[in-house]
Amino acid sequence: MSDKRCPYPFRRPAPLAVPDELLTTRDQPVLPVTLPSGDEALLVTRYADVRRLLTDHRLSRDLNRPGAARISRTNAMFQDSRINPDPPEHTRVRSLVLKAFTGARVERLRPYIEGVVDELLSAMEHTGGPADLNETLAFPLPIRVLARLLGVPDVDVTRLRGWTDHFLSVGRYSGQQIGAAMRELSGYIAELVATKRAEPGDDLISAMIRARDQDDGRLTEYQLHWWVRLLLLVGYETTATQLGGGVAMLLAHPDQLALLRKDYSLVCSAVEELLRWKLVGSSVSMLRYAVEDIPMDGYTIPKGASVIPAVDSANQDGSVFSDPSTFDITRADNPHLTFSLGPHFCVGGDLARLQLQVATERLLRRFPTLHLVQPADRLHRIEGSLLEGFARIDVDW
Repeated sequence: MSDKRCPYPFRRPAPLAVPDELLTTRDQPVLPVTLPSGDEALLVTRYADVRRLLTDHRLSRDLNRPGAARISRTNAMFQDSRINPDPPEHTRVRSLVLKAFTGARVERLRPYIEGVVDELLSAMEHTGGPADLNETLAFPLPIRVLARLLGVPDVDVTRLRGWTDHFLSVGRYSGQQIGAAMRELSGYIAELVATKRAEPGDDLISAMIRARDQDDGRLTEYQLHWWVRLLLLVGYETTATQLGGGVAMLLAHPDQLALLRKDYSLVCSAVEELLRWKLVGSSVSMLRYAVEDIPMDGYTIPKGASVIPAVDSANQDGSVFSDPSTFDITRADNPHLTFSLGPHFCVGGDLARLQLQVATERLLRRFPTLHLVQPADRLHRIEGSLLEGFARIDVDW
């Protein structure tokens, strides 16, 4: 293992390109890196090792430990063990949230998602181009779907974006600014929970309140408020970032776009290939802590080490993905790890997939001449945020 440390997240050679380091570290299964906070961690790069570690109980998600690395100096994201515990407590609490994301319940949202997409595309067509895809489709869709699922009033959805920007900051905002935004959000959640207690509905927040109030010991008041916060803050922006970036990726690859336009049955495999490219950014949010020595194939992760199972690297592993550096929407075997694995897999993965599939297909059908206003290499990714989304994605038709 080399002692030379690389800054992580890695810089991209172009806005839609995979960082060079992800393609050149195959001979180094563990790479020492420096995080935005200045703290040190070990980046595990190979698919088999990443997959194994995502299900290994010796790698803890609880970062509230002496010596554990931080993602940011100004933002203590993911360092509250009361909302991000390890199993079995994590499994017990998480099971309450999973009930809202069953396949059947997600599929029941399809007509609503289709209706919102059509409404947004009609508004986009009426206004005319050029248009910023972020503001016309990519962000409005998932935030409205999440609000519907959680029971958040439509009039409040625009306020969530400002709070989310602060929560996901790794250097974009000061600690004081982040603290002020989180206090505002805490006050909002307290009011929302009180309203739902008085007038419960058929939504996830009402269901979690029932679990708190009727099933003694299943959910503490603190856990209730923090899970509402977590779902509000990260439940939509990942989908929004992936949707906008995915459309930009297709528009920047005319051969793949032509294949999809010729056969829209490829939309599912296209979405999976776009997910493999992990357009939302690096794997820095996968940061873990080794509670014991973890023997691996040819090396050992020492107890007390901060570790990142690098999903972005695993998704480019040539031993699993044929010609991984080629963007191929017809890729049949695509076991990417973008939604993670094991006890911390993404609870909203199926909902995200559905939105990505519906929105991508309907957008391309509605605007057969859709194109980027500027070349893809002039797109600008937002810096200082946990997600590496694009500031604007201007399109015309």
